[in-house]
Amino acid sequence: MKLLLDIGNSRLKWGLLSAGRWVAQGALDHDRPWDFDAILPPVGQLASAAGVNVAGDRMAARVEQALAPWQVAIQWIRPASECAGVRNAYDPTQLGADRWAAVLGASRRHDGAALVVTAGTATTIDVLTDAHVFEGGLIIPGVELMKRALAGNTAQLPLADGVPADVPTRTVDAIHMGCLHAQAGAIERMYRHLAGQRAPMCLINGGAGPLIAPLLDMPVMLVENLVLDGVAVALNEPGFRGRGADA
Repeated sequence: MKLLLDIGNSRLKWGLLSAGRWVAQGALDHDRPWDFDAILPPVGQLASAAGVNVAGDRMAARVEQALAPWQVAIQWIRPASECAGVRNAYDPTQLGADRWAAVLGASRRHDGAALVVTAGTATTIDVLTDAHVFEGGLIIPGVELMKRALAGNTAQLPLADGVPADVPTRTVDAIHMGCLHAQAGAIERMYRHLAGQRAPMCLINGGAGPLIAPLLDMPVMLVENLVLDGVAVALNEPGFRGRGADA
């Protein structure tokens, strides 16, 4: 059994992979204690670990220390000029490992052009052509960051959870829907780069993905964790296909 990791800005996403299939997936908050004993197989039954990390060396060291009892060294996946049939037109030294992994995951789930969206603390919107070339993309503040920016830099706009509405009539709902539409608008503009390509599809994952996906006017596949999928692809995991669901 293998442990795959996605260390983001606020959470550690994990998955257990066996014989090319996900056995379990979950997430751990950075600001809470981690109980790996509750999620990992007994010592001796974990063969290896691999992952991506965008949270810095200190967080990587924390993970390595937590996994010390299992005696597995973590293989950190880093962007390359090419991997698993995907060519990278982005400067690898400037590219976050999570974005690269998400693109690799998308290439395995969808056979065609893809707009690869990860809606987390930040939202990344990346273009993968039908010729399997990662052309680059956008980074924008995520939904919660947008809300916090409004609350922190205005006198009368609150930080609160709104509810969906076509035309909001309450301030909290106006903020909520405004931030979601801002995300959707950026995604739809980038989707234009796939015009004329074969079987264009938007693949979206991340905590805000289920909120954004219904607003998009394009074919959408809502995916649980493209980054973990991409780590499996980078490892050339035999038989791995990933899994997703149309939104």
